[in-house]
Amino acid sequence: MIPDFQTLMLPVLEAASEGEQKIGEVVERLADKLHLPPEARTALLQSGKQTIFANRTHWAKSYLTQAGLLERTGRGRFRITEQGKEALDRAPSKIDIQFLEQFPSFRAFQNRSRASTEESTSSEADQAPLALAPDEAMRSAQRQLEEALAGDLLERLIAASPDFFERAVVKLLTAMGYGGSMAAAARALGKSGDGGVDGVIDQDALGLDRVYVQAKRYASNNSVGAGAVRDFFGSLDRFKATKGLFVTTSSFTPSARETSEYLSKRIVLIDGVLLAKLMIRHEVGCRTEETLFIKRLDEEFFE
Repeated sequence: MIPDFQTLMLPVLEAASEGEQKIGEVVERLADKLHLPPEARTALLQSGKQTIFANRTHWAKSYLTQAGLLERTGRGRFRITEQGKEALDRAPSKIDIQFLEQFPSFRAFQNRSRASTEESTSSEADQAPLALAPDEAMRSAQRQLEEALAGDLLERLIAASPDFFERAVVKLLTAMGYGGSMAAAARALGKSGDGGVDGVIDQDALGLDRVYVQAKRYASNNSVGAGAVRDFFGSLDRFKATKGLFVTTSSFTPSARETSEYLSKRIVLIDGVLLAKLMIRHEVGCRTEETLFIKRLDEEFFE
C-alpha cells in the first residue's frame, strides 16, 4: 500500500534534517526506507505522467514548505529551516495537517486556499484532514462523478425505445471514428429487431473495411450468454465479415467471453460498463459542464 501524503511529511522533514536535498533523490530513498514493493513504486497517476508515490512525496514537501518547516533552495531542491529543526526536536510521532495548523504561515495558506473557493456549508468538512493529496482528491471526485453518470446513462438507455438505442450506438461509433458521417453510418445499418441493432458500419471513410455490429438492450440482470455470441458468429459468415462488435447494456457471461476468444473471427464484446465509459469519453449522451485545470509551479520561469 502506498502511504498517503500526510504520512510522508515526517520522513520528508527527517530527510531534510541531513542537509540540502533533491526531491527526486528523496523519493527514491523513502521508497527504499519504507520497503515499497515494485508495483507500489511504479504505480502511476491517472494522467500517467508521474508515479503516485512521487506525487505524494511532492505534496508532503509542499505542505511542509507552506508551514515554514522547509524552504526551497533551487529547482527541485530544499532544506530544513530553523522552525523545522525545532519541530523535529519535539520528536513528534507524526506530522499531518492538524500538526501544521499550529504554524501561522500554514494557517494563512489554508485561509488563502479557502478564500479562493466557495465556502463549504459544513465546518467539519473544512477541518477534516485530507487522506488524499489535493490533486488526487480531485481525480477521486471525478471518478465518483463519472461512475454516477455511467449508471444514469445505462438506466436511460435501458428505458429508451429500441430505435433510440440504435441511434445511440450509431452515434457512439461515428464519434469513435467509424462509419464516416452519422448519415452514412445510419444508411449502412440493416434492419433492427429484438431491441438491438444488426448492421454493418464502415471502418473507414471509403468503406474498404467493415465491421458487423449487433446490440442487445438488456436489463443489468440479463446477461448475454455463449449462445448469442455463437449466433452472432454465424451472422458474420452470412455477411462475409471478418470482425464483429457485440454491444450490450448488461454484461457477458464468462462462457460468452471464452467463446468469443476461441472463435475464428475477431469479435469484440462491449458490456454496459465499457459502453458507458466510451459514451462519457466521446461525449455521447453527456456533455462537459465545467473544466478544472491542475497547474504547477514553473521552476524554469524563476530561473
